[in-house]
Amino acid sequence: MATPLSHATEATPLDTRTSPGTGVSASGENPSASAPAHGTPAFSPLYQQIKGLILRSLQSGEWKPGDVIPSEFDLAARFRVSQGTVRKAIDELATDNLLVRRQGKGTFVATHAEQHIQYRFLRLLPDTGDLDGQGPAERRIIECKRQRASAEVARQLGLRTGDPVLQVRRVLAFSGMPAILEDIWLPGTAFKGLTQETLAEDKGPMYALFESQFGVRMVRAVEKLKAVSADPDVASLLGSEPGAPLLSVERVAYTYNDEPMELRRGLYRTESRHYRNELS
Repeated sequence: MATPLSHATEATPLDTRTSPGTGVSASGENPSASAPAHGTPAFSPLYQQIKGLILRSLQSGEWKPGDVIPSEFDLAARFRVSQGTVRKAIDELATDNLLVRRQGKGTFVATHAEQHIQYRFLRLLPDTGDLDGQGPAERRIIECKRQRASAEVARQLGLRTGDPVLQVRRVLAFSGMPAILEDIWLPGTAFKGLTQETLAEDKGPMYALFESQFGVRMVRAVEKLKAVSADPDVASLLGSEPGAPLLSVERVAYTYNDEPMELRRGLYRTESRHYRNELS
C-alpha cells in the first residue's frame, strides 16, 4: 500500500523526507539519486508525486490489469491531497495507456486483452484499410527454446552474459499471407514455464498472455527501423524472393520502472502494407 503523504499541502511540493520503513521519499524516489550533485533537493509537482505512488501500486500488483482502481475521492483521502491533484495524475496515466477511464464505471488498469490496446505495438497496416479491416494475425510458432544470453541480448535486456533467456521465433500472417517474421528474447527467470505449446494454444495477444500468466505488463517500447533484404532462409519463411526488400524493426519493450522485458526483432513485408506511427 502506498504511503500517505503526510504534512503535504497543495501549494507546496512535498519535501524529500523518507517515508517510514521505505528508505524512499514520499514520491517513491531515492533522494540521493534525484538530488543534484551540489545537494539542492529536487522537487516535482505534487500530481507527479501522486502519479509515482499510483505507479508503485501498479508495479507491486496491488491493482492488476483489468482491475478497477479506487475512485478519485478514495485516492485523494488515501494520499491526503485534493481530487483535482489525483485527477491530473490519472489523466497522465491514461494518456500513457496505463489506465483507462470508462464513463459511469470508473478507472481501470489497462490490459493488452482490450481491443484498442492489442494493436498498440502492432503498426503494420494494409495500404487499403486499417487494422480492423485486416482481421487478427494468424500465428505460427517455429521454435521456443531456452538458451544463454549473448552479450548483445544481455545488454539489451539488462542481464549478464550467459543468463538464461527464452528465444521465440514465429511468423505472423494475414489472410493466409505471411507478413512478419519475429525473433523474440525474454528473460528466462521472469518467463519460467513458458513453452511452445502454451504460445501455440493461446489465441489472444502475446502481451495479454504475459500479463495473465506471468504478471508482466509491457507499458512502453523503443524501436529502431531500417531497410534490409531477405536472405534465403527468411525469404522461405515469409514466402518472398531472396533479396526482396523488407523493413527491419527492432524493439525493446519495458514494464513498469523502465525494466526491459523483451527484445524483439521483426522483418516486415511491405508490398501491400505500411508501417504507421503517430507522433504527438
